[in-house]
Amino acid sequence: MIVDTSIKELENSSVALTVTVGTEAVEKDYQAALKKYASTIQIKGFRKGKAPVSVLEGKFGKAIREESGFNTIEEALKEAIEKVEEKHKPLSFSVPVLQDEEGLLPFEANKDVTFTVHYDVMPSFDLPQYKGLELTIPKVKVDEAVIDAEIQQLLQQNAMIIDKDGEAAMGDIATVDYVELDEEGDEVAGTERKEFTFTLGSGTNFYQFDEDMVGMKVDEERSISKTYSEDSTVEGYAGQTIQLRVKLLSLRYRDVPVLDDEFAQDVKDEYKTVDDLMSATREKLQKALEEQIEGVKFTTLSDKLIEMTPIAIPQSMIDFEAEQSWRRYLRQLGLGEEQVMEFMNFRGQSRDEMLKPMKEQAEKTLRLQLIMDKVKETEKFEVDEDEVLKVLDEQASGVSDEDQLASYRTMIEDDMRFSKVGPFLLEQNTFIEGEEVPYAAFMDGSYNA
Repeated sequence: MIVDTSIKELENSSVALTVTVGTEAVEKDYQAALKKYASTIQIKGFRKGKAPVSVLEGKFGKAIREESGFNTIEEALKEAIEKVEEKHKPLSFSVPVLQDEEGLLPFEANKDVTFTVHYDVMPSFDLPQYKGLELTIPKVKVDEAVIDAEIQQLLQQNAMIIDKDGEAAMGDIATVDYVELDEEGDEVAGTERKEFTFTLGSGTNFYQFDEDMVGMKVDEERSISKTYSEDSTVEGYAGQTIQLRVKLLSLRYRDVPVLDDEFAQDVKDEYKTVDDLMSATREKLQKALEEQIEGVKFTTLSDKLIEMTPIAIPQSMIDFEAEQSWRRYLRQLGLGEEQVMEFMNFRGQSRDEMLKPMKEQAEKTLRLQLIMDKVKETEKFEVDEDEVLKVLDEQASGVSDEDQLASYRTMIEDDMRFSKVGPFLLEQNTFIEGEEVPYAAFMDGSYNA
């Protein structure tokens, strides 16, 4: 069928595949199409299936040749793709697009048909240096202040909440009614809050009147004048002075336990003394830090490898990965796409706007996956035969088809080899400590901000 093919590499990991189908194959397909229609088409003056081919051609030849021509192209494309090199085969989610379709028409008798399709292929790139790099990560330590902060949090978590007599002080838990007043002393509609509970000093009430409540007693009502600075964070009130009416409904305080051996024993039976508790806390914090450091090492190295490796990621690959992320997001929400989009449209957001950050992350993720996959192929990691058989038995239990078992085995071995890439890269590169970063900021990632 095919008399010639050629491949031209285009930008962004796509190719142009040009195929020429010989006259003989084109005409054979056309004659087969004529024969099929000759047996089914009813033409006036002839019994069904008895009209001469010449009459059929006269009335429908152009349409039949066009249909036959595109069927020929479709079959030739399948054949051509099977024969191209692996690196030029289309991605599973990239549909070949026929170029200049109108220019192919009309198909002429006894002539070759040459057509071109564009599609995306797996990106080709060279690995950068991925061993022997020196990278800087933050310096972090578990010092006494970090341990003390953790212990204090533990004490607060075990505090008892007790009703308080007397005056309100910072740190107390207050339940209040409050409302904003206008210049005439009337309530401003929509500003009233009933039985609002917060901790004095937390700043979690909208008007931030924590300090103004110090000294109040239960059932006391107080008029408060609040003047906000020009850089105030209270939205819409910067530079203004307002009046509030606040009534204290209840007052409580946290009865924080004493840090002693008895408290340590209450936390966990195996702790007998405060020293036991402190030692276990240090160990827990250190373990968490080491796990976080490993993650930061890998992220730092990954970012460096991505920076060093130009890869033309095809748009179809990015779009596919972003769509997968979108589906996972919907599953996490437990909602259908229509429900989510109805809410997003209400907020003035489109689907494209929702997908934009997902596409940006997808491109970064794909770059790293491609680099790691190439490292896997380059290093040719070995896998443990017993472990492969164990996983195969777990995942393919009940499968008897030999081809299917072989496919499962190949996937399992590939996954095992890929899982070795991350640890290998960390072992083969050097990480030096740079600027010191507070423990809390390092653990929550805010030090990068």
